Amino acid sequence: MAGSTFGTIFRVTTWGESHGKGVGVVVDGCPAGLPLTEKDIQPFMDRRKPGQSRYATKRAESDRIEILSGTFEGVTTGTPISMMVHNADQRSRDYGNIMDKYRPGHADFGFDSKYGIRDYRGGGRSSGRETIGRVAAGAIASLLLDQLGIKITTYVRQIGPVSIQSFDEREIMNNKLSMPDAAAAERASEYLEKCMAEKNSSGARIECVVRGMPAGVGEPVFDKLDADLAKAIMSIGTIKGVEIGDGFGVVEATGAENNDEFTVDENGRITKMTNHAGGILGGISDGSDIVIRCASKPTPSIARPQQTVNRDGEKVEIEIHGRHDPIVAPRAVVVVEAMTAITIADKLLVGMSSRMENVLRVWKPEK
Repeated sequence: MAGSTFGTIFRVTTWGESHGKGVGVVVDGCPAGLPLTEKDIQPFMDRRKPGQSRYATKRAESDRIEILSGTFEGVTTGTPISMMVHNADQRSRDYGNIMDKYRPGHADFGFDSKYGIRDYRGGGRSSGRETIGRVAAGAIASLLLDQLGIKITTYVRQIGPVSIQSFDEREIMNNKLSMPDAAAAERASEYLEKCMAEKNSSGARIECVVRGMPAGVGEPVFDKLDADLAKAIMSIGTIKGVEIGDGFGVVEATGAENNDEFTVDENGRITKMTNHAGGILGGISDGSDIVIRCASKPTPSIARPQQTVNRDGEKVEIEIHGRHDPIVAPRAVVVVEAMTAITIADKLLVGMSSRMENVLRVWKPEK
């Protein structure tokens, strides 16, 4: 199938199905010499794996990552890095009653319309389990960015009607909802309990902040940094909207309010007085924090009866069994972070060709 590869130089190709033998990814274009072992990647995998709380699917998977190629003695070799996770807890029988029915909110009808065949066991390639490969690749990209002093912080800003009112970065890892506000996390938990009692699910807003970003990254026309970040994040199945900086808030702003005036800091560095643009102007990073917000839809797999049709076009009722998250966002946080890291790493590598002085620095023979 087309569309399983992302990136220009730092290229990521995911593979596998939810109920197949395993899922994985091939990362090509990673520079040689980056320290990398499975222990470096596993913490990222643990952030998205199922079964970690009452608000995540109970599918029992360790999601233990295995590096198959591309490293030697703990560093990358510059060759393709292949990684995989074996599926251990497939319960395909849970999907037997829906094999000929189109689940509301899912890609079933689209897959049948496009291919004439679909893997009904958990959605196949359209399953959230596909994101394992993205997270593994994003871990490598994050390690690359870390060497440049670029840090990414991602968290849940809002669940249903409950929004954070304070920010404590340490709290993100302290609660199961990945919210930086303990009081908001408690209120959100109460809301999710109500959703679960009603056999329902909830949407959420995820925020991602990139700090330490240099100015000058991104291309000014079709391959704008914000355009590619939006594409990367919109490619995540649960995401239905992306905004950079003030996003849709600019609709009610004036130019005088929205423009970020420039100044010079105490170190003589050019900076901005505000950051309504979210760190990107004209498709190119401006050195400010990149601020991304995205909307995660309610989990479509809900246990209450719903109306649908089958492959024969007959109206039928459907009840979805199996193990499903009442909210996707807490596990999707690391996926958003991964796609952001992949995009920025790729843009940095592409951007190295923008100046002749960079070419000379690397390739001009020493006298």
